[in-house]
Amino acid sequence: MAKRTKRLTSQGEEKNDGIRINKFLSEAGVCSRREADRFVEEGKVKIDGAIAQMGSKVTKENKVTFCDKLVKKEEKLVLIAFNKPEGIVCTSDHSEPDNIIDYISYGMRIYPIGRLDKDSEGLILLTNDGDIVNKILRAENKHEKEYIVTVNKEITQEFTKKMSNGVPILDTVTNPCKVNQIDKFNFNIILTQGLNRQIRRMCENLGYRVVNLKRIRIMNIQLGRLKTGDYRNVTEKEIEDLNKLIQQRANK
Repeated sequence: MAKRTKRLTSQGEEKNDGIRINKFLSEAGVCSRREADRFVEEGKVKIDGAIAQMGSKVTKENKVTFCDKLVKKEEKLVLIAFNKPEGIVCTSDHSEPDNIIDYISYGMRIYPIGRLDKDSEGLILLTNDGDIVNKILRAENKHEKEYIVTVNKEITQEFTKKMSNGVPILDTVTNPCKVNQIDKFNFNIILTQGLNRQIRRMCENLGYRVVNLKRIRIMNIQLGRLKTGDYRNVTEKEIEDLNKLIQQRANK
């Protein structure tokens, strides 16, 4: 992990004229690009002591502060796979007693890529690279996430068919997805969208209640035999394949 740099997940070297301030803050792990734009508008970001403007660019020579605190862009890439237990909340807000950041206590500033319900378990990725967060979470890229779900009553062929074709929830109809029955009470589902509590709401619409929900894959990254509550570094090969998938979706 020590040799990793941001170059593994970026699309090129920083140009001589610098990068936009919102991208800099995102890659530094401060916030998303959208949030960075808002903070710039609110005057919370300074470049060399002067209040930053929308579209301002910075280089390695510039001193950037957010709320008067120096922002340093980590050169070392952190990307970890964590097997989240039930009860842990996917937030970096330390006022939440069960927040994922305090639970992991990694030692560097990281934050979760997306969310996994408090009462769900399984794979979630955490990083210090805001750029890769944006690419993975971009809804139009339709990146796959795979789950194993246990429900409270026997699964029927009609249930799997309706789940696969799309279920009306949250004033919309879910996208078609892959659903395969494992046994009487368990099924595997692969989603390409991430509506709030989507699988639980889909099951409820069809008269089922989710007893257990576990995410086992995000794109090419598998949960594997990672124990509940443990994390591991995502491998160089996994990052390489992840970048290929991101680029393929971007090209489409």
